[in-house]
Amino acid sequence: MSRSAGFTLIELVMVIVLLAIVATISVQFVALSTRGALDVSSRQQRALQSVVISEQISREVREAFPLSVRSNGPCIEWLPIVAATRYDQLTTGPDFDEVTISPFGRMINGGLRTIVYGYGSGQSALYDNANPGPVSPPIDPVSAGDTALGFSASHRFRERSPEKRIFVVGDRVSICQNTDRLYRFSGYSHGSGQPDQTTLMASGTGAVLGANVEPGSVEFRVTPASLQRAAVVSFAFQLVDPQSGETTLVSQEVQVRNVP
Repeated sequence: MSRSAGFTLIELVMVIVLLAIVATISVQFVALSTRGALDVSSRQQRALQSVVISEQISREVREAFPLSVRSNGPCIEWLPIVAATRYDQLTTGPDFDEVTISPFGRMINGGLRTIVYGYGSGQSALYDNANPGPVSPPIDPVSAGDTALGFSASHRFRERSPEKRIFVVGDRVSICQNTDRLYRFSGYSHGSGQPDQTTLMASGTGAVLGANVEPGSVEFRVTPASLQRAAVVSFAFQLVDPQSGETTLVSQEVQVRNVP
């Protein structure tokens, strides 16, 4: 009689074991590949977030009046330049409430302030609005072709600009870290000293600039402007992945050009 062909029990067991090994390796390979793709995606997302935050900070700081930029570590504050032109004559008597200027060429809203020079005064003078001083009272609205800039009150400028430059600045702006977020503050009121993060958070004027920031990692440093060089602002912070804890360090320098 002819013998019937087939598989023995041992052969079947060996096939099952081999298939199990192959399946385990395949699952591990897929899992590691998926994890790698997620890690790469997370790094790319943090890199993109760091570029967006850095670019926003850089663009705003470049528009600051150079002498007004100041920092206390986790916070930076400045006065943003809205417009600039040349003056023909600063305030004179009897009212001391008008400056003769070259037209701005566009509409300037009222309520802003002007700065002339400022290099002969301390930095706090840019924030306390003393009279006489480098910073004027709120201005009246200015049309595009106006050659006169009016103030809401009389004012005497303590210094003159060698190039007869006059700057229109807006309300102070701050960027500061609180817990794991970076905030931008504007429209708040404060004295001549720089407010800390607690004061700024209490003002209720903050808008989130970035999230998932490593607590305590934000640092701003300012090299003040002088008559020979521009101001330099350097800042650094770390973005952290809330799942893996992996961090990305961001460091950048911004030059703030000064034109006395």
